[in-house]
Amino acid sequence: MKILDFYIIKKFLGTFFFALLLIILISVIFDLAEKMDDLIERKPPLKAIIFDFYLNFIPYFANLFSSLFIFITVIFFTSKMTGNSEIIAIMSSGVSFNRLMRPYLLSALVLAILSFFLGNFLIPPANRARLEFEERYIRNPFYNYDVNIHKKIAPDIFIYMESFNTRSNIGYKFSIEKFENKTLKSKLVSDYIRWDTLKNKWTIHNYYIRDIDSLNERIITGREIDTAINISPADFKRRENVVETMNYYELNDFIEQQRTQGADNIEVFLIEKYQRLAFPFSTFILTMIGLTLSIRKSKGGTWLHVGFGLLLSFTYILFMQVGKQFAINGGFNPILAVWIPNIIYAIIAFFLYIVTQK
Repeated sequence: MKILDFYIIKKFLGTFFFALLLIILISVIFDLAEKMDDLIERKPPLKAIIFDFYLNFIPYFANLFSSLFIFITVIFFTSKMTGNSEIIAIMSSGVSFNRLMRPYLLSALVLAILSFFLGNFLIPPANRARLEFEERYIRNPFYNYDVNIHKKIAPDIFIYMESFNTRSNIGYKFSIEKFENKTLKSKLVSDYIRWDTLKNKWTIHNYYIRDIDSLNERIITGREIDTAINISPADFKRRENVVETMNYYELNDFIEQQRTQGADNIEVFLIEKYQRLAFPFSTFILTMIGLTLSIRKSKGGTWLHVGFGLLLSFTYILFMQVGKQFAINGGFNPILAVWIPNIIYAIIAFFLYIVTQK
């Protein structure tokens, strides 16, 4: 590597981390102001506020918007280099545009790898402490509004509940069906099922069981019966953001479990998985766009480039949010929804690269 590479990498990474630090400080102040009423009312310990929440909030927030900060960083320091005629001097010395790209892409690679490991392995444990703090001191108690709940708890065993009350741990209009070779062999129907915290088992109330053996049937009725089924009240109390506490492998296992159980909101979890791969990749695309936009002088100077970069950043976020909503509510393919912004901006980056190279 030459002096030019070290010079640009130093500017790239130095400006990025400095800008990130400023944005994080501002975000912490605004977030603290927003949560102040809840903190005053519920009086969490100062140690918990600092170490359990904000020290875990900072890496989460930094990684969430790192690709956009990279975009603004590239535009800012490259525009300053262009305004100071440094880019002109570099290009005049015989350095091609492709050669100039090398330190930019190398810096982007370092940040992409860092983002990938943070998002998939290091931040999830930190999110666990952050979300536990929010559940205890910020959020209202979770209540399950799902109705007509169907779950597969074993290869040939299915359960159904009309609704589940997360406060009393009661499932209403409960039934369980057992199949053999796709043929119904047994069905239990009850008024309600309650979790017994002392026994760590479910108690089924006012039930009848219909056992089917070829052409013969047997009916069993009763007031109460204990049962151990592969499901617990915690399965009905998870917020969708629980996936933020899972590393890459745990998330894959959780998605497979939810798919096996026939969960309705699996798109939310798939989006989380694909975002963890799409965000690091966007680092290269946004770096390329930032470089090609800011390498030429303009009458507006640095701030015109920065303003245009902010506009593109907002459109990137807009595409991401619209794609997510289409995937969650409109049946759109989750992986395509997450990658649409990268696909669109990759086309823009390629076009700008061709124009700039000429």
